[in-house]
Amino acid sequence: MSAPARRPTLAESKNLGRPSDRGRFLRIDDVIATTGLSRATIYRQIDAHAFPEQVRLTARAVGWWEASIEDWLNGRRSAA
Repeated sequence: MSAPARRPTLAESKNLGRPSDRGRFLRIDDVIATTGLSRATIYRQIDAHAFPEQVRLTARAVGWWEASIEDWLNGRRSAA
């Protein structure tokens, strides 16, 4: 008896795993390391609509486009 066919993940179905002009996806630990902000501060800024939008990768996982985080950081640096 063969195993049932596996359904593609959201990333597979939308080709999110392939290279893009926006770079790669960063997960929360990468965003923390890149920005120097705490997890709580990042989520507070998300609630205040002051942080780049998350992209849902799977039912339980989100990420951020690397380019969006870099643009946000550059905007903060130029405003300082």
